[in-house]
Amino acid sequence: MSEKFVYLFSEGNASMRNLLGGKGANLAEMTGLGMPVPQGFTITTEACTQYYDDGEKINEQIQAEILEYIGKLEGITGKKFGDTENPLLVSVRSGARASMPGMMDTILNLGLNETVVGTFAQKTGNPRFAYDSYRRFIQMYSDVVMEVGKKFFEELIDDLKEKRGVTQDTDLTADDLKLLAEQFKAEYKNKIGADFPSDPKEQLFGAIKAVFRSWDNPRAIYYRRMNDIPYSWGTAVNVQEMVFGNTGDTSGTGVAFSRDPSTGEKGLYGEYLMNAQGEDVVAGVRTPLTIDQLKDQNPVVYDQFVAIVNKLEEHYRDMQDMEFTIEDGKLFMLQTRNGKRTAAAALKIACDLVDEGMIDEKGAVKMIDPRTLDALLHPQFDTASLKNAKVIGTGLPASPGAACGQVVFTAEDATEWATKKGADVILARLETSPEDIEGMHYAKGILTVRGGMTSHAAVVARGMGTCCVSGLGAIKINEAAKQFELGGNVYKEGDWISLDGSTGNVYGEAIKTVPASISGYFERLMSWADKYRTMNVRTNADTPTDAAQALAFGAEGIGLCRTEHMFFEADRIAAIREMIVSETVEQRKAALAKILPIQQGDFEGIYEAMNGFPITIRLLDPPLHEFLPTDEDDITALAKEMNIPLDTLKSKIASLHEFNPMMGHRGCRLDVTYPEIGEMQTEAIIMAAINVQKRHPEWDIVPEIMVPLVGERKELAFVKNIITTTADKLIAASGVALKYKVGTMIEIPRAAVTADEIAQEAEFFSFGTNDLTQMTFGFSRDDAGSFLDSYYETKIYENDPFAKLDQDGVGKLVKYAVKLGREARPDIKLGICGEHGGDPSTVEFCYEIGLHYVSCSPFRVPIARLAAAQAALKAAE
Repeated sequence: MSEKFVYLFSEGNASMRNLLGGKGANLAEMTGLGMPVPQGFTITTEACTQYYDDGEKINEQIQAEILEYIGKLEGITGKKFGDTENPLLVSVRSGARASMPGMMDTILNLGLNETVVGTFAQKTGNPRFAYDSYRRFIQMYSDVVMEVGKKFFEELIDDLKEKRGVTQDTDLTADDLKLLAEQFKAEYKNKIGADFPSDPKEQLFGAIKAVFRSWDNPRAIYYRRMNDIPYSWGTAVNVQEMVFGNTGDTSGTGVAFSRDPSTGEKGLYGEYLMNAQGEDVVAGVRTPLTIDQLKDQNPVVYDQFVAIVNKLEEHYRDMQDMEFTIEDGKLFMLQTRNGKRTAAAALKIACDLVDEGMIDEKGAVKMIDPRTLDALLHPQFDTASLKNAKVIGTGLPASPGAACGQVVFTAEDATEWATKKGADVILARLETSPEDIEGMHYAKGILTVRGGMTSHAAVVARGMGTCCVSGLGAIKINEAAKQFELGGNVYKEGDWISLDGSTGNVYGEAIKTVPASISGYFERLMSWADKYRTMNVRTNADTPTDAAQALAFGAEGIGLCRTEHMFFEADRIAAIREMIVSETVEQRKAALAKILPIQQGDFEGIYEAMNGFPITIRLLDPPLHEFLPTDEDDITALAKEMNIPLDTLKSKIASLHEFNPMMGHRGCRLDVTYPEIGEMQTEAIIMAAINVQKRHPEWDIVPEIMVPLVGERKELAFVKNIITTTADKLIAASGVALKYKVGTMIEIPRAAVTADEIAQEAEFFSFGTNDLTQMTFGFSRDDAGSFLDSYYETKIYENDPFAKLDQDGVGKLVKYAVKLGREARPDIKLGICGEHGGDPSTVEFCYEIGLHYVSCSPFRVPIARLAAAQAALKAAE
């Protein structure tokens, strides 16, 4: 256990952020800079961790240290806690090492009781201010510490204002506020069954516990998961002498930014209220004034504040978000932190700070959160239109962006409505499947009841750059009746709904969207990122359109081209189905011959789109039953179309049924069973490369043929023989000196632990972390969403392992496979092509273990580029 859990502001500094939290470290730093900071002390993040280790109790050592520091604060201020002569009042605020605005709790005016408030009124000569502070404290303490809802107290305030015939809280008299304090205490006793605590020390420890508890409240848990903040960090608690913005018209409180957080424009931006406390500004009870109006009200304080703002921005070399209070004309700084900002503002600020000489290019690259770039690449909701919209449900934010459209329930309807009616549609499905691909392409957004962050819907939507909300289990969907029920309302085909793929929110109405816009600041910052990164970034793309989009976003090749996604197009699905139902090798080859020119054309299109960059093409991966219909009417129609007996087709479909198809007859197992499939795909890949190489002799095309789902060296050797025999014959006949590589996806745990053997056959490894995660954890990525919430609540998991790579388990397998692979084949090429390739923390891990590239969906390429640069800069520090 630590020897010290409490620090005066004068004992700390900005470098102690992990221990003191962001707020405590910055208060200490401002104290050291000689700024007007009300003094106090910080209870460390380690004390929070100890609180949870001790069964949510503050142990005797920490209690004693807190009381010791209350004594020190009394010495600094000349005031005493609970004293009737010169009482010390404090605020109690949270402060984690990562900024979490609004996620945790604050209590002001602590130390007041019936006796002290009387002294306070007499000493200040302002009974209205004293009782206003007291009633606020009772309300805050009741809400934050004892969890009695604010609404009960707000109702009492509204009732009294109505009786007095006034509209503003500031119109209530001292006697009114004294009455409210009595009513508040009575309400507290009514709800809690005990009197409101009068002992300031009891109040203090209650408040500290409440701040520690707030680290684990639902909104904080959700925020941490969304922002990759570990539970183990804990929060610090700041106990600070109160200064009051509600003593009268010469006092006030406000929040300001050193630059506009929406646009990034340089200049003071903020709001304040006179005769108010901090919560009034954010609560919207009164309309605040803009910060420039302070210049007219109190020019001396305004000039002092501007000087402090400039000094803080210069000191921290970043845009600052500050809280301040004016007490009887005297300025106090309550907080500063690097301000939250929009993605567009972040890029402008970073570039401007470089131009102003405050930071260098490396500093600019490091200061941007890669995840925020998503907002620049996808449509967003119009802010004004979103303001009054009602959320009817929240699922998983599976693919970012905003979408608004008329709801349809089948992929066919999505295609028809979009192409024939010109309608914007949202496709709502129980879950999507590969055969929905055309409808998904035409939909503005996709909504599913089932599936997680790496479900079919999520992966495909991200690849297309389409908004998607998945795993919204609260929906009752009736595809036959073409309607769904959510939030107590029924939505029928054609009704307008809106989706926010960045938050998972669903709205039962049309909300205006605005297109994504990429500025010159984006290009400038990404050019700096590319200068400092050493790891390549490729894309997962299956069509020339996706490939071209990825190239525009800076991709340096394709790390995963999934051939099966090409098979669902209308001009080839019939031939695929003919191949599947074939009974002989000859029949299969005849069907494959129809597919060959189409597949070759697809590959030529992709080679052309990628301008000579490397392309890894994965052989057919999914089980064959996915290409066959399941609906009775569709089966009957297919039998007729293929001119085979209905019973024969049904029997074939039944024979392909598997209890666990994700671990069944798929991947390389298809080529072992049906070598002719591998032969056809190899011919399509090689002939496409030869043709494009002839058209572009300046390019050096080296096809990378990837064999999926390998778990045994001999398995890969068998399929590799099919590939090399076919490829070498074609290359020899063409007269083109084409080189090619054969490698495999490492997506089965056995492949990872025998990677040295597999590397004897494979010239490259690409880690398929979607399936590797699935098989390592032993649960389905499509079904895990139904129980993962329970794992988050019980803290078994802090993150979705399909969204953020599990470095302790799956990561160890990847690291081990890298080591074994390099030992067996020193020049082996190594990459990752699972959805994790676009997650910044995973990109850093891939850099640390020495992968040559990461590959992700086109719209995540800029994120991966920036994350790769940050990983390289971090390693060089």
